[in-house]
Amino acid sequence: MQDSSDQIKTPRLCLRQWRDSDRAPFAAMNADPVVMEYFPKLLSHEESDAGVDRQIAHIEKHGWGFWAVETLAEKQFIGFVGIKHVTDDMPFAPAVEIGWRLAPAAWGKGYATEAARASLEYGFTRLGLEEIVSFAVVGNLRSRAVMEKLGMVREDNFLHPGLPAGHPMQEHVLYRLSRSA
Repeated sequence: MQDSSDQIKTPRLCLRQWRDSDRAPFAAMNADPVVMEYFPKLLSHEESDAGVDRQIAHIEKHGWGFWAVETLAEKQFIGFVGIKHVTDDMPFAPAVEIGWRLAPAAWGKGYATEAARASLEYGFTRLGLEEIVSFAVVGNLRSRAVMEKLGMVREDNFLHPGLPAGHPMQEHVLYRLSRSA
């Protein structure tokens, strides 16, 4: 993995700061029922842009975050992968989580795992983190499979504090990976 202050490269991918040109394809992803199957709702273009702004701000503040991901060969934006601080209301806070969201055309090619491995390496070697967590709706078997490919260990289920009691997506599963692992 090659990295610089503004990007991380894997054999097939570049993880980098967001660009304005990423906003439209990201908004399309966030409005796609297939991509958003395990999220409470589809996002409007404005809500998607606000998410991009939050990711940009996190990266500018910390030097890392949920990076935009593009393929090296085609220079095509395919989504995001990276690490960021969890919100204080999460039951396992403070913590750093790893997460991803890719366009369906990028699914099944190992991109999420490849970019996530690079993000984990960055977190453990460059940042010296002791542990990184990940979580998903219990039924999100695709994301859970990526967590398991990364060597993450399932811990507990928890009720996501950002969702109302009884919401069908409230129950999440937590995975952890320690640097020593």
